[in-house]
Amino acid sequence: MKVLLLSAYHATSHRYWCQGLVSAFPEHDWCCLTLPARYFNWRVRGAPLSWLTEQGAELAQSYDLVIATSMVDLATLKGLCPRLACTPSLCYFHENQFDYPKSGQQHTSVDAQMVNLYAALAADRVLFNSAFNRDSFFAGVNRLLSRLPDHRPATIEALLEKRCSVLPVPLNHNDLVPSTDSQRGANPRWNLDAATTGTIKIIWASRWEYDKGPDRLLATLTELERRGTDFRIAIVGEQFRHAPQEFELIRKRFNHRIVQFGFVASTAEYQQWLSSADIFLSTSIHEFQGVAVLEGIAAGCVPVLPQRLAYPELVPAQFLYASHGEDLLHEAQAAADLIAEFSTALPGAPSVRHFYWSALRPEYAAVLESVTQGARC
Repeated sequence: MKVLLLSAYHATSHRYWCQGLVSAFPEHDWCCLTLPARYFNWRVRGAPLSWLTEQGAELAQSYDLVIATSMVDLATLKGLCPRLACTPSLCYFHENQFDYPKSGQQHTSVDAQMVNLYAALAADRVLFNSAFNRDSFFAGVNRLLSRLPDHRPATIEALLEKRCSVLPVPLNHNDLVPSTDSQRGANPRWNLDAATTGTIKIIWASRWEYDKGPDRLLATLTELERRGTDFRIAIVGEQFRHAPQEFELIRKRFNHRIVQFGFVASTAEYQQWLSSADIFLSTSIHEFQGVAVLEGIAAGCVPVLPQRLAYPELVPAQFLYASHGEDLLHEAQAAADLIAEFSTALPGAPSVRHFYWSALRPEYAAVLESVTQGARC
């Protein structure tokens, strides 16, 4: 099978999925076209034009299947490239542009939302990485349609629901190193000695952006400190030029608790941090799946996650703390309660083997086969 794989905003999570997909199906002939994850508004509207002028020869070839992420303006691309118009196509939603927490930094144009919608309508099959992603997409589309003046469908589900399903981003288990009990705490960078063996080791590994809840992380650490909880924390998420001010406050107030403060570029070193931590903490207010969380669990970390977003789909309820909306104090207390419970008797990490490529590959294979057999043209 000859496959055209398109990623218009090739961020870390998109690259992870694309590389995993190509590796999982080496029998196919892949042509991968990507664009850097910058200039968001231009990417979501201009990707077809960029590819048409720079990779026109690749677009003009014959393919058995087109796979595009939801950041690709698939409808426009099909209109510009006649050969692609009737080629079977699949659109994969890592995220949707309808469900983002409000911030002064967010994109307010409806262009990206319309690209998502038209890409879904132009595809023969649509996959979402979580049920939360799917449901928030439909809810968001319907909210948008309700604001339009006339000639609008009452609901979008009737047009799309039969071609939509949920299929998570799989974990590349070859990159994961599950730890044994004897390995936990083996990383000397935790700065622990025999006198501090009861210290709980926490890792926080989200992007340093507002939607990952830095204010909630600050509140949770403050609550742990107030209670006199004996802990160390490694804050290892990806950083950008402008980070929320809470991170500087965390660095100053909890320097005595912090053992790593900043992005860990080395995959091997990052795995060492995961395999030696006790708890993987999330404070996110925006998460469509949570691959980093799943990698932490696969390495043996016990998850402590808010009861919202896609997290209830990932782990049993015992690993979720109550979500309290904008009430940061009560949410921090709920997170601290769960950390305290686990620090007394640390449970085993839940199994995430059903998220491995080895488990999900047959489902992906079945989808790829069904799309090529059921094209609308």
